[in-house]
Amino acid sequence: MALEVGVLIGFLVIFLAVLLGPFKIRVIEENLEPFLLVCGIAAMTLSGFVEIPGEETGWRMEIIEEALTSPLHVGEIAGIWIGIFQIVLIVGLIIYKWHEPIHKVIRKLTDILSVKILGFLLIVVLGLSSSIMSAILASIILVEVVNAMPISRKSKIDLTIIACFSIGLGAALTPLGEPLSTIAVSKLSGEPYHADFMFLFNMLGKYIIPGILAFGIVGMFFLGKTSPKDQGIGASDYSETLKDVIMRAVKVYVFIAALVLLGEGFKPLILEYFIKIPSGILYWVNMVSAILDNATLCAAEIGPALSELQIKSILMGLLIAGGMLIPGNIPNIISAGKLGITSREWARLGVPMGLVAMAVYFVIIFVLGI
Repeated sequence: MALEVGVLIGFLVIFLAVLLGPFKIRVIEENLEPFLLVCGIAAMTLSGFVEIPGEETGWRMEIIEEALTSPLHVGEIAGIWIGIFQIVLIVGLIIYKWHEPIHKVIRKLTDILSVKILGFLLIVVLGLSSSIMSAILASIILVEVVNAMPISRKSKIDLTIIACFSIGLGAALTPLGEPLSTIAVSKLSGEPYHADFMFLFNMLGKYIIPGILAFGIVGMFFLGKTSPKDQGIGASDYSETLKDVIMRAVKVYVFIAALVLLGEGFKPLILEYFIKIPSGILYWVNMVSAILDNATLCAAEIGPALSELQIKSILMGLLIAGGMLIPGNIPNIISAGKLGITSREWARLGVPMGLVAMAVYFVIIFVLGI
């Protein structure tokens, strides 16, 4: 099967719109969630014109249900759905109600520890623990601490971006961390890998744990000396309304639903071209996970027929590139929404840092063969 020229052009237009729109058009940047939803709807509609043997494409009820429920259901506790929307909303309400004692504790930390040490600990501890507490909760903790730190806005943005790279990597170590890791373990649970809870930790830990430590060290260099004008947001400065808390959760819901539609909509392109690319090249091609749902890409690319090297290259490419732009992973989305980080501000550091990390890991995996 080869995609028709018109369909290919359509996919390219949508891809470029998602990639460049938030940087070039202010109204898109200010309304990123509905814009991505429209692009997702367009991609799903376009995919309906493509027929793939053995695969369903285009609009169907299960995809609509997935888009509607994915933000609400990443797991269950005692039969109760736990999802990104609920966690963001509940934690937001908790902070709204008890922001004074919460901020007092955070400010005590900033008084006891130096800014650089606190930044290092924040990046490393949240990165390592995100595989257990989930990337969602780790990112919510991140933004509250960063908000209270007495550093400039630029330093807050830099620290947040670096920490989100760390959280995105660390969350992949167990199926509890994020959807990508859950899907990877599920797809590899049979022959020949028999993937269990520790499978990804055993395969990727030697890359991810040193990477988290490296991001922690790098983060310290982005936190310069503080000045009297650099103040953290304390309890008295808290200005969020109940409407702000609810609307942030709604925006996250729309964001996740849009990414589900975008990933599924681009499925014909992924199946026809991406999965046929050699591992070393696919590693770099997977930088598209900076704007597409990396869980969808993982589901399309990962399978038991792949070698361990192929699996490593796919997963590491997806994980690292996910930190480059706001839509790349869940921590980015939550953090940017809470701190008001624009797409341009994120890309300023996220893109070059992601490219450097991609190059380092390429050498480690493909050149040194570690």
